Amino acid sequence: MAKAQFHKSQRVYVKPVGTWALVERVVPHWAKGLDEPIRVYYDVGLGREFAAEELQAEEPNADKHKVNGHENWRVIRARNKWQPAEDCARHPVPGTYPIVVTGEAEWGGWRVPGAEYDLDPNRIEYQARLIANAPKLAAFASNLVEWARKSGEDMPNELVQLAHDAQDILAQLDSDG
Repeated sequence: MAKAQFHKSQRVYVKPVGTWALVERVVPHWAKGLDEPIRVYYDVGLGREFAAEELQAEEPNADKHKVNGHENWRVIRARNKWQPAEDCARHPVPGTYPIVVTGEAEWGGWRVPGAEYDLDPNRIEYQARLIANAPKLAAFASNLVEWARKSGEDMPNELVQLAHDAQDILAQLDSDG
């Protein structure tokens, strides 16, 4: 007896072909007199049906880059190619600019154009630290909201308002628009 391991519209890696595909149909193979199918195959639109052993589910990205429950974003420094260090002595770290790395590799993430950085380097440095710490702030806000829900009526009004504000901010983060 077999049970379906994947569902329709699920993204899977097709090992024999070496590509990602969506499950278009779940195809059970039935035998007379049995309550469950004897085999389950999956049509992923590649010309034939594949067994579950030939497919691999996509790992959710939510926990892939997490450290201590939140994403491991960090600020690194890149060499300032558009100005020599002596021309930008007023910058916090002359000859460099901040990059917020949001993945495991040291090259992905958020950057600012050189001209914008040069206008107000202290502001951009602050923004980089703020962006890098955003996952920790979101986790803090989430913990505050959860604690407020558990505490019920035993909280001061100021703390209740802070929890409501945190909940509104988290709702904006989760919205698509």
